[in-house]
Amino acid sequence: MDTAQVAKATPLTSPLSTASPEGEGASSLTSWLAVLSVAAASFAFVGTEYLPVGLLPQIARDLSVTPGTAGLMVTTPGVIAAFSAPALLLVAGRVNRRLILLTLSVLLLASNLVSSFAHSFEVMLVGRALLGLSLGGFWTVALGTSGQLVRPERAARASAMIFMGITLATVIGVPLGTLIANLSSWRVSFLATAILAAVALAAQAVLLPSLPAGEAIRLRDLGSILTRMNPAKSFLMVALVFGAHFSSYTYIAPFLVQSAGFSLQAVTLVLLGFGIVGFVANFVVSAAVTNHVKGSLSAMVALVMVVLFALPVLHASHTAVFLIVMAWGVAYGAIPLCLSIWTQLASPDKPEAASALFVSTVQAAIAVGSSMGGVVVDNLGIPATMRLGAVLAIAGLAVILSFRTHRRTLAELLAKH
Repeated sequence: MDTAQVAKATPLTSPLSTASPEGEGASSLTSWLAVLSVAAASFAFVGTEYLPVGLLPQIARDLSVTPGTAGLMVTTPGVIAAFSAPALLLVAGRVNRRLILLTLSVLLLASNLVSSFAHSFEVMLVGRALLGLSLGGFWTVALGTSGQLVRPERAARASAMIFMGITLATVIGVPLGTLIANLSSWRVSFLATAILAAVALAAQAVLLPSLPAGEAIRLRDLGSILTRMNPAKSFLMVALVFGAHFSSYTYIAPFLVQSAGFSLQAVTLVLLGFGIVGFVANFVVSAAVTNHVKGSLSAMVALVMVVLFALPVLHASHTAVFLIVMAWGVAYGAIPLCLSIWTQLASPDKPEAASALFVSTVQAAIAVGSSMGGVVVDNLGIPATMRLGAVLAIAGLAVILSFRTHRRTLAELLAKH
């Protein structure tokens, strides 16, 4: 969810926005460097969140837990981030957003250091809990900074740059972390991410200007969205689709090694291919998404469903598995973009509250999906969690198709109370 299309579809000014530094005479270069520092932080956050996906077999072995239990490294930050996203907006009030971003980046650095030196799985989960505390709040605050850092007419480009951090982390973060682990150890992978987090923290400390808060978000702003039928159903759809993906993707490395017979080096290449095709799909689909979001989303979720049913059936063929995972990458590369636009269409009058709920829903889906997948893996085997993801994808597709637009545009339908 990291193109200019997303930025244009997402409201770029909010109750928190003030006159941008660039508009007050600050140099354009200074403003864009500030945006770049937030983008670097987004790369570090997403890279840290997804890092265990490629390291699951090694960490499970070294810390003496099952692959299903190791999946708690994804579940734990998701659970905490689901609450921290809206909670931060409610508690922060009028606290300067620069101070919040710096504090959350310090927590990110601490998370990686604790994880890198964890001597037990319990300590590892403490590190991942620190990530959860910072993750939800970071996205909720960071998405509103573009309207403050540059002039309003350039805010779309600034948002696209911030979202680019997500893309780069998805494309190279997981496979790079896996490669580092293969060359040395998974601890070095976390240490490398800690260094990246420290660089992003330093960049923000030097480059971010003061970001005063405007009107605080209230609990009733969140509640008013959830009491509307179509927005509430939209968030259910988001939960099912992300749950379908992460109940399966969290265990892709163990599946490739144990069920499909790939080497750890080959897993790195497969994950890199997944990220690259997803990156390309994001940009290819973006041209159609804004005008055909329902059709685009339906097609991508249907593709995920087919992929997850096919993987356990064709696991014996390396070629088939590789091609199926690439198809999965195409689908997931477009899905966050579609869901981001859909959510903003559902609550155009309360963009910050909708953004907080979207982040919270995604993180909850990651947590619940990966947790359900872990239970299935430990009790029924890794292939069974692929089928679980397929079933959740079917449920998500059913919710999507339940929105009958016909003569009304999707925006008109979703905005209806």
